[in-house]
Amino acid sequence: MKTIQGPALFLAQFAADEAPFNSWDTITRWAADCGYKGVQVPSWDARLFDLDTAAESQTYCDDFIGQAAEHGISVTELSTHLQGQLVAVHPAYDLAFDGFASPGVRGNPAARQAWAVDQVKKALSASAKLGLTNLASFSGALAWPYVYPWPQRPAGLVECAFDELAKRWRPILDHAEENGVNICYEIHPGEDLHDGVTFEMFLERVDNHARCNMLYDPSHYLLQCLDYLDNIDIYKDRIKMFHVKDAEFNPSGRQGVYSGYQPWVDRAGRFRSLGDGQVDFAGIFSKMAANDFDGWAVVEWECCLKHPEDGAREGAAFVRDHIIRVTERAFDDFADGGADDAANRAMLGLDR
Repeated sequence: MKTIQGPALFLAQFAADEAPFNSWDTITRWAADCGYKGVQVPSWDARLFDLDTAAESQTYCDDFIGQAAEHGISVTELSTHLQGQLVAVHPAYDLAFDGFASPGVRGNPAARQAWAVDQVKKALSASAKLGLTNLASFSGALAWPYVYPWPQRPAGLVECAFDELAKRWRPILDHAEENGVNICYEIHPGEDLHDGVTFEMFLERVDNHARCNMLYDPSHYLLQCLDYLDNIDIYKDRIKMFHVKDAEFNPSGRQGVYSGYQPWVDRAGRFRSLGDGQVDFAGIFSKMAANDFDGWAVVEWECCLKHPEDGAREGAAFVRDHIIRVTERAFDDFADGGADDAANRAMLGLDR
């Protein structure tokens, strides 16, 4: 068995124009002060990271790692959630997602997609230079507007969407293989890969590509009423990244999973700071330890009630207290009487 690394923090929700959240040096110092040992980096945020330079310059990457190390912080992974989203965008979401892209490609879906593919490939190249083995991303979505089967979906519609999704991602996955980096898709509502079934549909179409893997986040499963503990056992060989995020689901006679278009604070299902929701993290960390997950436990703070800085500090302690330092010996070793083949055969009565 292996011990999970952590705690780490995803910086996307914390990067800002105000100190200490506006530079790589100050945000890593702040993260260390909160009790973190690692950070996951949003590759699109130029306040913290220069993706174009990192993809080309080993010196830049060495300096980037070194500056964090001065504060006792490791870089756990890069994230391409926003760029990955733009690899596949249904026209219904063109305007909603256009702001994720560089200004020069906005309003031009074909150029935006090409830019997004290039961005994810650059993040893979940068990850290799940073010595990282996993990259976080979203899959994007072509079929999501049709997630509910009304009106009746035409035969072949979903299959066509997944064929195209695989076609777009296959060259990126091959680039991932060339760089020795896994692409870990966060299984997430709004993405075509939003549960185990859809992940398998995609995985089959990319020929079970070794670099096609999962980012496990139980909050998105709880809000879908999916068995998030069983999911760990089913996909243990594909789960390479872990977001530690809490959630709660409190349906009423007025709303359930879809939550009636309400804002987060009024939804039946909502994200919470660690320890304030309903996710069974004792069960999750036990499963992860039993399944030899040795990646990072990365806090993703999202809460509609609590201040983010409080959530971050509490989250570091929460993860630290849940990480299981796995045992190197059995609890009943004291009663080991020793054994050999002859003794085993004698105990079974085979030589009488």
